[in-house]
Amino acid sequence: MQSDSADLARRVSALEKKVASLVQQEKMVVRYGVRKRASWGIGALPIYDIAFGPDIESGQARGHAKGSIAIGDIATGFIAVGALARGVIAVGGLAIGLIGFGGLCISLLIAIGGLAIGAVAMGGAAVGGVAIGGGAVGYYACGAGSMGQHFVHVAHQDPSVTEFLRQFGLEGLCPLQ
Repeated sequence: MQSDSADLARRVSALEKKVASLVQQEKMVVRYGVRKRASWGIGALPIYDIAFGPDIESGQARGHAKGSIAIGDIATGFIAVGALARGVIAVGGLAIGLIGFGGLCISLLIAIGGLAIGAVAMGGAAVGGVAIGGGAVGYYACGAGSMGQHFVHVAHQDPSVTEFLRQFGLEGLCPLQ
């Protein structure tokens, strides 16, 4: 019994030392983000802004880049690249803009992504005036599972879709024709 309690005390002491060592190592790890901003720009908007990771000084948990060209965790600019990208041209996990590329893309003109929503949408799932994808919903739609006013899918071939896409040289985008 005594040897069991002595052994237990020794093991607890060894674990306490390991925990103290790990805590000390954790304190030594410096967690910081990256911040780069152009000193010049258009008006108050820098030509480029890059912001990744936390910024302890400003209290930001994620980098928010704002510039003509914005690259960061959250990016807002003419050209925006980031996990959340908002801009005229947006590229990111969630891309919102005039023209966008992303996992989830919501755009006014062209949307390309896993789920694409826009006037012209292309993606795994596409919703728009012209929608091309695995699942497509639109006025003109092309996809394995598509629906709309004029559509092409495995069991239905609407020649007006082919004609519409041919007018813009896009007939190659709808392989089901």
